[in-house]
Amino acid sequence: MAIPIIPAADDAPAVVRDIQHYMRPGLLQLPSLPPLSLYVHLPWCLKKCPYCDFNSHEARSDGAGDNGVPEQRYIDALMADLEAALPLVWGRTVHSIFIGGGTPSLFSPAAIDRLIGDIRARLRLESDCEITLEANPGTFEKDRFRAFRAAGVTRLSVGVQSFNDQHLKALGRVHDRAQAMAAVEEAAASFDTFNLDIMYALPGQTQQELEQDLRTALAFKPPHISIYHLTIEPNTYFAKFPPAIPEDDQAYAMLDRITELTGQAGMARYEISAYAQPGHQCFHNTNYWQFGDYLGIGAGAHSKLSFAHRVVRQVRFRDPARYMDNALAGRAVAQDDEVRRSDLPFEYMLNALRLRDGFALQDFMARTGLPLTAIAKGLKEAESKGLIERDLAHVRPTERGFDFLSDLQELFLAD
Repeated sequence: MAIPIIPAADDAPAVVRDIQHYMRPGLLQLPSLPPLSLYVHLPWCLKKCPYCDFNSHEARSDGAGDNGVPEQRYIDALMADLEAALPLVWGRTVHSIFIGGGTPSLFSPAAIDRLIGDIRARLRLESDCEITLEANPGTFEKDRFRAFRAAGVTRLSVGVQSFNDQHLKALGRVHDRAQAMAAVEEAAASFDTFNLDIMYALPGQTQQELEQDLRTALAFKPPHISIYHLTIEPNTYFAKFPPAIPEDDQAYAMLDRITELTGQAGMARYEISAYAQPGHQCFHNTNYWQFGDYLGIGAGAHSKLSFAHRVVRQVRFRDPARYMDNALAGRAVAQDDEVRRSDLPFEYMLNALRLRDGFALQDFMARTGLPLTAIAKGLKEAESKGLIERDLAHVRPTERGFDFLSDLQELFLAD
């Protein structure tokens, strides 16, 4: 799961603030700090997909290295970025690392080994720290995934999207069915925990074709599957030239079949788009959904950091070249904003209500520093509409709430 990117970041001047700026008195009173994760953005791809609105850039033949990516200079910039951010997270333990993109598997295993080693030298990691690397079949070669495992990666997320050649072509993917199958086989042989990214409601896709994709994926016995509805995002090729995708009713039927088949395979839908075998839920993404903290380094990366009296969001410079120049000069941050007190309920609910088990009321207070009265009106309305069920300690989305998640989340928007 990549963090959304704000396009305007490169129009802003660099932001450099002293730690005392974040520690000053404020309106919130957080009793403790949540778990901390690290997100590392590697922004290059072999080719930009027509549906993708992430901060990704095609690797150039004139880039340093055989893969068209300036590996060493970019890692130098990442470490300069991390070192400048250390005062904001000093003394905190990192529970998970997610190396996302772009296509991080474009980077050589030696570069990933250096990256993880350099992070370990600067941050205190939990002994069982989950380290996820995103990989695409188009960058797969024999034993490459094993080399990533040897470098310290504990979890691989493979961007398959489909096992149907026609649909892969429509999505602009650089791999075909055979490459996807080979990559998943290698992932299964190399990692105890791995994820498959699958998309549905694709251009021209039928219910039968979706079912075939899913049965193919489940045959590999993946511990985790992330399944996303294809959406047409602004500022993408598909936004300019929209393909014909299944109607909403057909897409809902596809989702019902997905949940049915994954359930038969022993996988539980623990989040709106995530299915896992017991013990294989993604800690990193779960930390996002539980409104945990994350430090984001790399071009266009986002951070969400909590302090005693405030919650802060940051964005790094988006353009890779400008990011590297600024990070190496000690000023990688382009935007730095305190989350408004009135926006915290919606920000929390936007994440927590994605989880099948919902959230504990005590956690809402601990993560936002707000009293329960801040969400009382929204909870009452959501319950009256049958979108949630709750008791004195916990709130969970109902089946209806899951089906109409956006409507449920909107109940908590600031007036």
